[in-house]
Order: sequence, then C-alpha cells, then structure tokens
Amino acid sequence: MSSICDHDGKEVSVEFYLGPCVITPNIARTRGGVSLVSIVATTDALFARIDSDLLSNRMISSEPIRNWANGVLRDALSRKVDREWCLAALKGAERLTWFRRAFPGYEDIFPHMLIASFLGISPVTMSRLRTGDKH
Repeated sequence: MSSICDHDGKEVSVEFYLGPCVITPNIARTRGGVSLVSIVATTDALFARIDSDLLSNRMISSEPIRNWANGVLRDALSRKVDREWCLAALKGAERLTWFRRAFPGYEDIFPHMLIASFLGISPVTMSRLRTGDKH
C-alpha cells in the first residue's frame, strides 16, 4: 500500500499493490530526489529493487525493456486517473461499488480504514456503507 501525508501528518492511501506486481516507479514517486510517497507492506512480502539509473540506461539500450517500463508507467497513470475520476464524480456508495469492481477481493485483504482513506470517505461512512450492503 502506498500513501502520502500532509503537513499535519494526516495520511491518505493512494494505491494498493497485490503481488506479483510492479510498484509505481521512482520517477513518478519523487521530486528533487525526495520521495513523496510512503510504501508499506501490510503482509509478508518479497521485494526486488532495480536501480533507477540502471533501469533508465536499460530502457535506452533495449526496446523490449523500454516498452515494458513505459507500459508500467502507463498502467500507473491509468490507475491514478481512474481513482481521480472516482473521487470527483461519485458519491460514497458509488465509490465503494467502483472500488469493488476495480479491485475485486481487496476489501477482504486490506484494512477497511485504508480503503476508506483511498476512497476519500471516513471509516464510519465505510462501515455504514458495508453494513447497508448486508440488508
């Protein structure tokens, strides 16, 4: 799971990862060499890291690697745009429905507090929406 914090320390979930996967590349998570995003494993995980300069050099010299890396960036941007649309266009219950379609099974894996944050709703609203679904 990745998150960002404001100056007051309020943390907001911005992405969920379920392996095997590629975490949003360094170029999209940093400004001026400083990370803007915190990444936390909520369960046991195995990570492999690729040095960003090495990856950039490989992208220049290898078309298949360049195509793969550009695909990773396109997918990350697409997920981000989908979430932004959800936050701008949908109300709470619709956001939860969108989440369930976009991330099937994640509701059973990730803490509901993190999902509520990702959807821009309070944990209490998330609980009420989930309870309302059971009736």
